[in-house]
Amino acid sequence: MKRDWKSELIQRLILLVGGSACLGWLVGEIAWGLVAGLSVYLGWVLWQASRLAGWLDAEDDVEPPEAQGFWGEVFDSIYRLQRRHHRSMDKLQAVIDRVKDSTGALNSGIIMLDQQGNLEWWNRAAARLLGFRHAYDVGQVVTNLIRDPRFVEYFEQQKYKEPLEIPSALKEDCYLQFSITLYGKGSRLMLVSDVTRLHQLESMRKDFVANVSHEMRTPLTVITGYIETMSDTLLDEEESPKVRMWRRALGQMQEQSTRMQNLVSDLLLLSKLETANQIAEHDEVHLHQLLNNIATDAQALSGEENHNITVSCDPDICLAGSEHELRSAFSNLIFNAVRYTPAEGRITISWHDDRDGGQLIVEDTGEGIEPQHIPRLTERFYRVDRSRSIRTGGTGLGLAIVKYVMIRHSARLGISSQLGKGSRFSCHFPTSRLLHLKNSRAIAQA
Repeated sequence: MKRDWKSELIQRLILLVGGSACLGWLVGEIAWGLVAGLSVYLGWVLWQASRLAGWLDAEDDVEPPEAQGFWGEVFDSIYRLQRRHHRSMDKLQAVIDRVKDSTGALNSGIIMLDQQGNLEWWNRAAARLLGFRHAYDVGQVVTNLIRDPRFVEYFEQQKYKEPLEIPSALKEDCYLQFSITLYGKGSRLMLVSDVTRLHQLESMRKDFVANVSHEMRTPLTVITGYIETMSDTLLDEEESPKVRMWRRALGQMQEQSTRMQNLVSDLLLLSKLETANQIAEHDEVHLHQLLNNIATDAQALSGEENHNITVSCDPDICLAGSEHELRSAFSNLIFNAVRYTPAEGRITISWHDDRDGGQLIVEDTGEGIEPQHIPRLTERFYRVDRSRSIRTGGTGLGLAIVKYVMIRHSARLGISSQLGKGSRFSCHFPTSRLLHLKNSRAIAQA
């Protein structure tokens, strides 16, 4: 049970005052007796306080001074708090040491940054991958040490949903992937991984697809030529069951060879987009004319299904980019809308300006897409419904081509859909990609 030190101190003070008064009464000076008694008590308190101060200034492992009563309890209580604090510190240090040992064993670099982006701590892998030195770089702003413009932009924009992959500044043919997570009050945790092997495998895959696709063009051309020749020969033959069988077989062969040629063409285009420079050409692409031409082709593709295709675009809008690539991307979106929209359906192609640039929107009243499929639609050969894709003749590469064209034009692709109501595809271009014919003519005339 804890002692009631407040009552005990009051009792001692009453005894001191009473004893001092009695002593003063015996000598005939009560006031001086009280002064003398209280002075002695004050001196004793000051002496105990000085002992306490001296002990607190001493080393942590020094035993507390010997004392009785209230001051003894004060010394013991503080000593117990010290021991408890030391035990907590030891446990915390043990946890910190374990974290350091475990992170030190990782092959990936871990970096802790404060709110201003200054380096606070990093593991051995980060020092090896980025060349950080504890003696010189603690407290430095990370963008002063990693000066790649792509990393600086990625770090300052604070859009860390996707990781960043850039070449290493220390080693040739080495690629690093940066992932950043916000925590606390604006602090950041950065993970750095060596993805050179993955990058090499991806390059090998791209080269393999490009080479195989290129090598397939010649045999497919030869096969298609022979099929057409044989089909033309059968036109002069008399009608018979055998001729009908060959015509049907040659028709299927021609259909499949055409499909293979389309697939090879898409693979070659996708390979070209993947391996080309990040920034596309800066030709002046007349958007209104381009969309009307694609819409005419889409109406021909619609044929007897008679889709209602409308185009809404300012005639003076132009895009800075590659006309061939933009035609391929927009054609894929519009032709897909035709393929997956029932007969008599509506397809709307429109351009809208906004404060961040402008966007091309392709909307249809087709079957729609389930939400779980939307994040994977731009993957190569991803099929929402394989039977439906075979029926429509798609290659499974159209949206992948659109994605890479958007990346090369600093644009982004947006997809939304509702089952039974249709889909909406948007291509948002930044202001730097927009041109206006009126402004261009005015500048030319000046």
